[in-house]
Parts: sequence; C-alpha cells; structure tokens
Amino acid sequence: MADIDPKDARVLAGVELNALAIAGVFPKERLDGAEVGPDATPVYDITGVVLFYRLPVDRGRERLGAVDIAADAVLGDVLVAYSDGMTWNPDALIGEAREAGAHRKYEVYAADEVRFVAYSYPKLGVQFLREGEEIVLLELFTWEPVPPAGATIGRAAKRADRKPLEPENFERWSLVEETPAPARRTRAKRFGERLRNLSELKLHRNAYEVNPDLWRDILVFSLVETREIRYSLRTSHHTPCYELRGQETNVWCVGASSQMLLDFYRYEYTQDRLAQELGLGTKANPNGLPYSQVGHVVTALEALTGGGLDVTMITNPTFAAFRTEIRANRPLISFVPGHSRTVAGFTETRIPVLYSGPNRGLLVYDPWPPNAGVITKWENFATQTYQYAYTARVSMI
Repeated sequence: MADIDPKDARVLAGVELNALAIAGVFPKERLDGAEVGPDATPVYDITGVVLFYRLPVDRGRERLGAVDIAADAVLGDVLVAYSDGMTWNPDALIGEAREAGAHRKYEVYAADEVRFVAYSYPKLGVQFLREGEEIVLLELFTWEPVPPAGATIGRAAKRADRKPLEPENFERWSLVEETPAPARRTRAKRFGERLRNLSELKLHRNAYEVNPDLWRDILVFSLVETREIRYSLRTSHHTPCYELRGQETNVWCVGASSQMLLDFYRYEYTQDRLAQELGLGTKANPNGLPYSQVGHVVTALEALTGGGLDVTMITNPTFAAFRTEIRANRPLISFVPGHSRTVAGFTETRIPVLYSGPNRGLLVYDPWPPNAGVITKWENFATQTYQYAYTARVSMI
C-alpha cells in the first residue's frame, strides 16, 4: 500500500510547486496561473510497490511540465522532482506501447493490466500483465523490451559480483529492494516529518493552483542561494548558457553527458566519437559503461581536450560538492544507479513550516529519454543516490 493516497498527490504537488515558485526556482511568469492536473499516474517499482505519482502541470491547454510526488517512504521526501517542458500524456504513451508491442509479436492486447514501472529508477517502462504475470515490459519511448531480472542486453546474466545500486545500463532492478536499510530509515524519518508538516498547514481551497501570492503568508521562506550555469561568472551580464543533448542510443547516457559538458567548454564531439573514446560500442551495437570502468571518464575527457581540462571523479558527492562547482560556473557529470546525467544549477531554501532543515534541489540535464532528454528543473537532493560526480576545470590557457 502506498504511503500517500493518489487523491492527495494533486494537493501536495500544488503546495510544493507554490513553495518553489515563491523561492524563485523558476521565473514567476513560467508557472503563474498554472495548475496541477487531477490525474495522478502511479509509477511502480518492479516489486509492485507504487513508488511515486506523476502529474501534469498545465495552463489551460498549454502543457508546461510534470511533477513527481512520492508514494513510498523509500524516496525520502514528498516532492521528488519537477521537470520543465515534459509533456505527460499517459494514455497516448500506453497506446504507443501497445502498437510497438504488437509489432514485436507480443500479446499486449490480451493484457488485463497496464502500468508504468520504474524499471531502473528514474528510467520508466510500460508493463503489460495478464492475470498478474508479465507479458512484456517495454522501455518508455524506445519501446525496447526490458530484459528479465538477472539479465541484460549483450550479457547472459548480470555480474555475479554486482553490488546493490550498481546495475548495468539496461537492467531492471528494484529501488525498494536495493536501497540499504540505514538509508531507508533516514529517508522514512524525513518523509514522515514532511507529511506531518504538510498535514498541519491550512490549505487554500484550490491548493493545486500555482499562485504564489496566495501562499506568501503561509510558506514563509528564505532563499539561501540559487545559481545556474551561465556564460561567465558575471551573472548580471549573461543569461544561462547550457544545452541539453539526448542520448542517441538507450545506453549512451555517459556519452551524451560527456557531450553536454564538453559543449560547454566549446569542444565539439559527436556521440559516435565519444563512444569510441569511452568504449561504448557503435550505434549498431551499443553498450553502456561498466561500473568497473567509471574512472575511464576522467582519462577520456582529458584525452579528448588534449589536457585542456583537468577532470576529477568524486565518489558519493555531497550537495556541497555540487554547490562548489556551480558557484565556480562549472557543470558536472553526475552518476546515479544505472544512469548518467549532468548538473547545471542548484537551489537551497529554508521553509520552516515544511522543513526542519534546508531544502536542496539540483538542476539536472538528463539525456534520457533517447534522442530527446529532459530538463529536471528541480530534483530533490534527498530523494536520489548520487554515486559519482565528475568535475572539469580549465587547466590550459
């Protein structure tokens, strides 16, 4: 059973988005007058537990983005993320999945249940079931069949020595089962505290509407700091300067992340060339970067820039590590379990009625889904596992 009811997710999303709007996480005109849609789509863990709900954020007929609200305490907070520009239409996606599944000769039209599954959180798929048994699980957007548990594309079985939270790039795994017990306890404590604080608020009648002016007296806050990667440190002179690149295969997230970082420093490489340097195969036969080779990102980026960049890998990066680099106007590559993205900004706020401590979020440029990517305007630092980060500093002038 989910810790948050889907009927409550819309209101909770509204409160959280108003808090971010008041804090200035996005321009006032971006979401002012928008509202969180009424349909909360459950997204399941592969164990069958509901992990979170995804809700559309619209202004009339204009699709603005999507917000994720935790359903299970394993995520550690109520607001998981807000993705700007994401069009969330679950019915259309299920229709595309049916067509793709039928084309591949799966009996998807015999399914009596269809649901969205975080097969490798935060990557999603559409799962077709009949009488509780899976017919097929198709990766969202690519519609590639996700391998059965214990197997990965291009490998007969997952590594015998695989550690928890170290999946291959296209492997189904359970966030619920693999999150260590100490982390689960810490996250459950924060999650419970947040729910209690939210339950004590006097909510406006239409709490799902984004109207910061109605909330300023309730959500008293202080904006500690917010920064976004720009052309230079002279923020008063220059606008944000960073571009999203979608990964060109469903396992080239490291290549796309490297491309985004190198683009910022004006080193232009195709993903095919980056794949060659990183050992990611070819478009016809791609593969991901194994955990045993995470250090290779450092040597590859330094080689591709002729030593122009001094690249450093950080294990288990803290929020302070991301903050330090962004303050210096340097984007980072960020590894989470089974996936790579880049980070180009952060926000830290204090809202006493909601949080006992600081509320911290990252601006994430995610290359997944393939050939598109998505900008997660605010990813709750408390809800993700950050395994490695890569910093790059100019070493030659």
